[in-house]
Amino acid sequence: MKYLNFDTSRPYDLILLGRVAIDLNPAVSEGFKPLKNVSHFEKYVGGSPANIACGVTRHGMKAGFIGKVSDDQFGDFVTDYFNDHNIDTSHITRCTNGEKLGLTFTEMLSSTESSILMYRNCIADLQLSVDDIDEDYIASGKALLISGTALAQSPSREAALKAVMFAKKTNTPIIFDIDYREYNWKNDDEISIYYSIVANEADIIMGSRQEFDLTERLIQPNMTDEETAKYWQAKNAKVVVIKHGMKGSTAYLNNGESYSIKPFPVKSRKGFGGGDGYASGFLYGIYQEWPMIDCLEFGSAEASMMIRSNNCSDDLPTTEQVQQFIKETKEQYGEMIARI
Repeated sequence: MKYLNFDTSRPYDLILLGRVAIDLNPAVSEGFKPLKNVSHFEKYVGGSPANIACGVTRHGMKAGFIGKVSDDQFGDFVTDYFNDHNIDTSHITRCTNGEKLGLTFTEMLSSTESSILMYRNCIADLQLSVDDIDEDYIASGKALLISGTALAQSPSREAALKAVMFAKKTNTPIIFDIDYREYNWKNDDEISIYYSIVANEADIIMGSRQEFDLTERLIQPNMTDEETAKYWQAKNAKVVVIKHGMKGSTAYLNNGESYSIKPFPVKSRKGFGGGDGYASGFLYGIYQEWPMIDCLEFGSAEASMMIRSNNCSDDLPTTEQVQQFIKETKEQYGEMIARI
């Protein structure tokens, strides 16, 4: 089924805009323990849109990235990693005033208890400016993905909104990954104001129930999932995906249909990173024009694969690996284990 009208003549399947960071995760040998007791960390590229860029390229899609990195060896690490994974870096620019890439330390207390400690003061990714936004580059993508974290502060928020304006001007579908992180926001009003601006223009909106509540706070608080879907589809959205963690997720289509999925059962290493795998797999299905339930199943499977991993980027799976995981899991738990 065709969900969005992609211009197949464009060279990039997806242009992503937003946060790229450095993840420092406890080595597997550390086991589960408080962060203060961890001595050995493993370094990875992190940040939700960066991870999604990595994820979709593992499925053979061609991605480009608009972002800002520090002018140091960590900046080199990110751009080298992207180049090695065939993500276009022509529109990743360097900070000029000493701003640094964010550092994300992860705490893994058990297979069900984990948390994130972010260092995001004077941060590189939020230095993205309107001067970094190129209309021709936006128009070279079949779609543009905006990460909500990019809206947390100026000048990044103006850059993101300019990208949205160019996307509308060039008939580039917009995918909005709400991607809420409490850091850098000043108050809840700002969150609702800027999230709703982008959501109004988006063709696909993906987020948790909490993220939609934050977006809708100044519009109509306490909406049900069905009311949320109808509201945004009355604006522009063709697909609204609402996630409820371990309870599963539902995709609402603008023709009134809805489809739900449960997570695939796995032994977890951490409680985060699944959303980036979910988005990567789900969007791949959208581009392949699969039935919606298959898009959800593929995304849910990839999410489960990532929460059992010790990182959010290096272990993002190939298409064949996700398909094998689905096959093996269904053989173990039953054909309809994930579908509601």
